[in-house]
Amino acid sequence: MKLPSRGKNRDIEMREFADELKSISQTIGFKVSARGWCYILEQDGLITKAQFDLVENLINNGCRRDGTLPIDFVAEEEARKFSGVEKPDEESPIKYVGGWLDGALNAEHYYTPNWWKGEEYYIQMVVEKIDLKTLFEPVCEEFHIPIATSKGWSSMLQRAEYARRFKDAEEMGLSCVLLYCGDHDPDGGRISFFLRKNLFDLIHIKWSDDTEGYDPFDLKIDPFGLKHDFIIANNLSWIDNLITASGGCIAEMVDGKIVQGKTKKGKPHPNFHLSYVQDYLNKYGVRKCEANVLVVKPEEGRELCRQTIEEYLGKDAKDRFQERRDEVVRIVSEFRERTGLNKAIQKAIDLIEKE
Repeated sequence: MKLPSRGKNRDIEMREFADELKSISQTIGFKVSARGWCYILEQDGLITKAQFDLVENLINNGCRRDGTLPIDFVAEEEARKFSGVEKPDEESPIKYVGGWLDGALNAEHYYTPNWWKGEEYYIQMVVEKIDLKTLFEPVCEEFHIPIATSKGWSSMLQRAEYARRFKDAEEMGLSCVLLYCGDHDPDGGRISFFLRKNLFDLIHIKWSDDTEGYDPFDLKIDPFGLKHDFIIANNLSWIDNLITASGGCIAEMVDGKIVQGKTKKGKPHPNFHLSYVQDYLNKYGVRKCEANVLVVKPEEGRELCRQTIEEYLGKDAKDRFQERRDEVVRIVSEFRERTGLNKAIQKAIDLIEKE
């Protein structure tokens, strides 16, 4: 792949670059972020890690901005989307009512039963990057597991909302599990501590309906990825630095030795001498593996997600969930048969179709 230059042929090269991305996207099956695209191109040998920032900029500030790529070509954070957008219905009000009546004949298939009644565990998942949410979401839907992106340490309200679901689940007698997948870096080893602390920080909150906060003492936090063994087994790509989100660098390699890095302001990085950072440096060196890298191994990533969930719910979990769906269908079908509701609804639909 030839990256667009700044010469006179830049417009042509940008279109060729965009066409290659479109072609590759047809083989992926889901949207990834601009950063995720860097990993895909690097895995295919089309760019190097040194070109990641350049490629992100080409996709976002070049191709998407000037229309060479669709603006919705990449995955975006859900929190950035507008709410309250309304689209006028194209059909007449009468036909619209008919559609709802038709839906009433199959409403039981859209009814949400309590999937967790009688279960041992209640599970939720947070992931570090939008690419992981896109990757894992189909698996989580199979098991009715809520999933959200939790970049950094997440918002206070997001934590409060999933904490409230855990509180409700524990009151049902369920054991609660928070699954987490994020970057493999020095802080990754302490993620369980941070996640629990952030929930403890909200223990004294109160909701507008007077529901009180959640005590996460019994919550099991399972950071199931990225783990070193999985990275090695799947030949995932490492980044040879420990640059932080704030722009600093915890540690650097100088003449083959690990030395203290600097903050964005040029001061010695204060985290370098912390024991957990030193443990990480001794085990893995001055490198990290970003969670986005899983987009190059989607089947392996989803299988990791599925196996982790099934460790708690068992391999027959989907069969149990289907039994609950079947029971709803049975109850509604028997009611319709007993009351003649189906005939009444169908008669109303026939009247509307004659309009």
